[in-house]
Parts: sequence; structure tokens; C-alpha cells
Amino acid sequence: MTQSLAPAARATAGPGRARRILRAVAVVSCVPYLALKAAWVAGSHVGIPEGSSLLDDRLTMAVINGLSILLDSAVIVLALVLTRPWGLRVPAWLLAFPVWVATGLLAPVMAGFPAQLVVRAFSAGGASSAGRDAFLDEWVFTVVYTGFIAQGLALGGLFVLYARGRWGHLWRGRVWDLPVGTVGPAHRALAVAAAVLALPPFTLHALWACGVSAGLGEGRAADRGGEFYVLEALYVVFLLAAVTGAVLLAFRRGRALPVSVPLSLVWVGSGAVACWGGWLSLASLGGPADLADRATPLMNLAYAGQMLVGLLVAAIGVYHVAERSAGTARRAA
Repeated sequence: MTQSLAPAARATAGPGRARRILRAVAVVSCVPYLALKAAWVAGSHVGIPEGSSLLDDRLTMAVINGLSILLDSAVIVLALVLTRPWGLRVPAWLLAFPVWVATGLLAPVMAGFPAQLVVRAFSAGGASSAGRDAFLDEWVFTVVYTGFIAQGLALGGLFVLYARGRWGHLWRGRVWDLPVGTVGPAHRALAVAAAVLALPPFTLHALWACGVSAGLGEGRAADRGGEFYVLEALYVVFLLAAVTGAVLLAFRRGRALPVSVPLSLVWVGSGAVACWGGWLSLASLGGPADLADRATPLMNLAYAGQMLVGLLVAAIGVYHVAERSAGTARRAA
């Protein structure tokens, strides 16, 4: 019993220097984004050029920006939860869900923005994607995405430190060490369902990443550039990561791998495809006035499909952690 409480006891001693620095970075990096979104909700057009499609529907823009403020404010709350002693008393699900959402929303940005910069640097004249200048001023992307990357790194570091002390025993060992009870028919059924349902969004994103315009709206097809292809390729990568992690866990493949590998693939992959699929589906509901810029049925199919795949894969991870946690509790008793 003394050993099982040791990590928690160390965590409650207060945040060390590394945690304090990461917490400060997480909080400060939220300020530019929150200030910009608040200005837009208040009616300001800072960073939005005349003629931008963002000005077509003011009410929808205000609602989406308000939701964005709530989501990014959650980063500040999470930074406090992960570094204060009372954070250890927060129920696991109440903490894990918002961190999973934050991981899902930030991971593609952290991977995609640097890749887009490389693409732009090697493209003709370093130009941005076609049509992007009519959407937002260039400096907005730099400020916002740089802040997102800082948030992701800081929040990720804080969560790893927190989770290692509170739940580190749940991902120790290798896949072949997993108790039989943690891998069952429910795992396998969910993994097969996720793999099958991943085929339509995987195929569509792969085709769009390769330059095929079928299924895209006229406006989206016309505005394609190197940055568009980077994002589509990333959706393919995260779908692969999610399904691969689910299969590794459910069928105990890669038995010599550390358990942390498939769990990490499940965590990051499911969060990225589910959260971005949900966000893009939500954004498409209040589409721009120009029909050419609206999401097509195939685009909505891709977004909804990847959201469903992410939720199924996340369920596999939850099931696995719950079963292994229960097994640890039974052995301790």
C-alpha cells in the first residue's frame, strides 16, 4: 500500500521548476489566440481582409469564435489541474477527456504547420496556398499556429509528468505481457469496425492528397495548394495511426512492442481524427453563402467517417485502460 501511494505523494509535494515553466508557457501561449478571438466576437475585423468569406455570416462566426474561446481557455484550466495538488483528486475521466480533445486538436497543427512552412519555402516564390490571402491576413496564421504549437508542447509535457505519477502502471510492460482479460472480443469487434469504417475517409483524403479533385467543392478545388495537400496527407497519417494502434491492442500484434506504443497511437490518432472530424463537420453546418465554397456530401462523409472512427478507437483505449486498472486493483486487494 505504501508503494502504491508513493507516486501520488510525490506529485502532491507541489510542482517542480519544470512544471512551473511548462505551466507558464501553456498559459502565456493562449493569450494571443484568446485576444484575437475575443476581438472578432466583439465585431473587430483585425486580421480579416475585406472580401473574406469569414464576413459572410457574422452570427455563425461569432458562435464558432465563442466556442474557440471556450476550448482554448480549457488549456489554462488543464495547466492548473496538472500542476496543483488538488488536481490529483479530479476524476480520471473528467481530466482525460479534455486532454484527449486538446491532443486531438493540437497534434495536426503541431505536425502540419512546420510541414506547411517547408512546402511554402520550396514552392514557387514561397507563396501561400491560392486564395488564402482572401481568408485571413498571413500574420494571423503565424501568430495562432505558433501559439498552438507552444500550447501543445507545454500541455503534453505536463500531462506526461502527471500521468506517469498517477497512472504509469497502466502502460508498463510489453504487449505480450498484457493479461488475457484486457484483450477480448469487444476489443476485436471495435477494431474491425474502426478499420472498415476508416476506408471511406482514408480513401477520400488519400485521393485529395494526391491531387484528385473529385468530391471537393468548386471553391476548395480552386484554392488547393501545397498546404492543402499537407493537411490531407496528415489526415491519412492520423487515420492510419488510430487504426494501427487499435489493431495492435485488440489482436496483440507487435507483441514485443512496449504497451505505450499502441496506447500512444490510439490516444493521439483517435483524438486527431475524431476531434478534427467533429470540428470540420460543425464548421460545415454554417457554410459560406457561396455554394462553391460549401462542403460537399463527400467532404461531409469524410469528416463524419473519421469522427466515428476516432470515437471507436478511443473506446478501445478506454476499455483497455479500465480492464487493466481493474485487474491491478484486484491484485492489490
